[in-house]
Amino acid sequence: MSANLRRLVVCLDVDSGRVKKGVRFEGLRDVGDPVELAARYEAEGADEIVFLDITATVQGRAAWLDVVRRTAEALFIPLTVGGGVRTVEDVAGALRAGADKVALNSAAVADPTLLSRAAQRFGAQCVVLSIDARRDATRPSGYRVVTHGGRTDTELDAVEWARAGARLGAGEILLTSIDRDGARDGYELQLTRKVADAVLVPVVASGGAGLAEHVVRVLGETRADAALVAGILHDGVTTIARLKDAMSRGGVATRGRGACSMQAS
Repeated sequence: MSANLRRLVVCLDVDSGRVKKGVRFEGLRDVGDPVELAARYEAEGADEIVFLDITATVQGRAAWLDVVRRTAEALFIPLTVGGGVRTVEDVAGALRAGADKVALNSAAVADPTLLSRAAQRFGAQCVVLSIDARRDATRPSGYRVVTHGGRTDTELDAVEWARAGARLGAGEILLTSIDRDGARDGYELQLTRKVADAVLVPVVASGGAGLAEHVVRVLGETRADAALVAGILHDGVTTIARLKDAMSRGGVATRGRGACSMQAS
């Protein structure tokens, strides 16, 4: 597959087994069943699904592996799972439940060796470093890493952490702008550009999609490999077909279907 082909990734933020959506990780509202939505978006042409248990880390719960399993069974496209993943065994459990990739966020900040240990056991292609970043002029890049659903500041610089994470073994970066999340005023292009330029692994841009042109811009004006969308699909503002049509008209080549599965022993 050509490196120039870009992915359209759909995110399902899950809380207590239901897909929720809010603004800047707050004001969550119910938008549906994760299994039904995942299957629908695949049928409509999504390239990948990201499933995030958005309260597991905060509330100290394990990821909802039963929901992960049911979602994975309904899909033929890659599924990334995150939320409440704290150990290598948690990664193994998610992969056994059917995930193709596992996203690590707060736990990787607390123990960066988790990235390398997971990559050594399962392969870098299964390990995603999920970075939530907020604008902060005191950080070298202008962006600070935050954890626990945006509730906890760290001392990490977003670009430096992305570079370190890739070096430790992460095979992909899921980069979310907390400032833009759910606001629908466009992706944080400067943040995305800085991180994508700093690493050699694929970067998924997240946070801020409101219009098809936002997707076209982030993929056309940065080195991001994929754009993540959520609320504008859940609310019926647009469809995957319309987004992909806009990408094509904007000169952004979309990638075809395919899956990369990994079994955990």
